[in-house]
Amino acid sequence: MADTRDGLKPMNLDPARFAAFLAARLCHDIVSPAATMSLSLEMLDSPGSPEEKAHSERTLREGAQSVAATLQFLRYAFGSMGLQPGTADVHQFRKLTDDYVRFQKPSIEWDIGTTELGFGHARLVMNLVMVALTCLVRGGVIHVRVREEGGVKNVVLTCKGDRVILKEDVARALAGDEPEGGWRPENIQPLFAKMTSDNLGGTLTARVTQDGVVLMATGLKSQI
Repeated sequence: MADTRDGLKPMNLDPARFAAFLAARLCHDIVSPAATMSLSLEMLDSPGSPEEKAHSERTLREGAQSVAATLQFLRYAFGSMGLQPGTADVHQFRKLTDDYVRFQKPSIEWDIGTTELGFGHARLVMNLVMVALTCLVRGGVIHVRVREEGGVKNVVLTCKGDRVILKEDVARALAGDEPEGGWRPENIQPLFAKMTSDNLGGTLTARVTQDGVVLMATGLKSQI
């Protein structure tokens, strides 16, 4: 098992490859809506009926909104904001997450029962939401529950839907283990979630239950 606690790098994955895989994964989230925008612009510049032009304009507007929402979400979830000390603006990070999920198939429900949430905790929740999206390929609901007990925070995400899956490489990455096929852009983000949880002193687990897939980060320190 790869030990990522206290900032130790994952086994068999040097920092340069980790950064390259993570960058490729983030760019992937931008490519689809950006490509849709480009196609819509081409349609607007081509001959067509007023209805076709109106459809292209709507698609272009939706693509621009999706790109903006995705960039703002990723900037928070992976940027330096998640590293700073202090208390996060819960309303802000929830809105960024809601806007991001709005362009995905699943919906999201919130149950945050704590008065304070650090930037690192917010970053972890956002990354776990990204993991949850991979579990709900046909849509469903992501339920986010945050509680503070005994001076530590616990985060539980429950993924419910018609078809809920926990991919083997995702499960291994969340545990800090290298997937059978090796590290790739497709499975590197769950490892980042694992490292984020470790840096908060928590324990990250994933399991399949009758309710769906449950992602749990427990024992998270209140301050880093």
